[in-house]
Amino acid sequence: MRAILFDFGGTLDYPRHWLDRLLTHYLAAGVILTRDELDRAFDAATQTAYRAAPELREYGLAELVFYLVGLQLENLRRNGTERVKAVVEEAAVGGFAELATRISDAFLPESLRGMAESRQVLASLRERYKIGVVSNFYGNLERVLAEAGLGEYVDMIADSSRLSIFKPDAGIYRAALSGLGVSPGEAAMVGDSLDKDCAPAKRLGLTTVWLQHRDAARIKDVEGVADFTIAGLAELKTLKWPN
Repeated sequence: MRAILFDFGGTLDYPRHWLDRLLTHYLAAGVILTRDELDRAFDAATQTAYRAAPELREYGLAELVFYLVGLQLENLRRNGTERVKAVVEEAAVGGFAELATRISDAFLPESLRGMAESRQVLASLRERYKIGVVSNFYGNLERVLAEAGLGEYVDMIADSSRLSIFKPDAGIYRAALSGLGVSPGEAAMVGDSLDKDCAPAKRLGLTTVWLQHRDAARIKDVEGVADFTIAGLAELKTLKWPN
């Protein structure tokens, strides 16, 4: 093994999907809605942000999360059910910017803690492996990694909005491998999604590592796309890689 690729959101920043984390903070802020209701607004905001990537390149993580939450709230207010619209309006007594700030400010400390832990893991792994990050992101992943002190341990960043290739398209993995100068058989992919991280990487011939969140306990790897399943990134330091 010569290189390890990592997903970012839900993997390097904190071991939980952004949607599940945001839902917790929406509920705490008084916006009472289901995961499915937030998922629709989350996806719409994500697609809008991808299109706006050139304008987001200098955004740090705090600016990005505030921007995304603002888009989500606007979508909920405009396109949610009547119940959801009423809940959002009631929670936004101090204005929508104040509500977005409350949700964002609750989200960010988790990311900071998660990235601090990931920094220690990457520093250890970097002694033996080339490190890449492969993420469906918004054109500012390099900025976010540098801001968190992770950039110094990363040799290749494959940001989907910069490459115009989005997971699960295998092209984003090929770009990362090319940038690192390694073949698929010499690399591993670590991510929290079986469909977007493990499955396409497995088809290319990478070793695959699934970071299984507590929230994902209901999900089963029925197709066997993960060569390893871990509960935390620190486990990577003791994995027995295939020869």
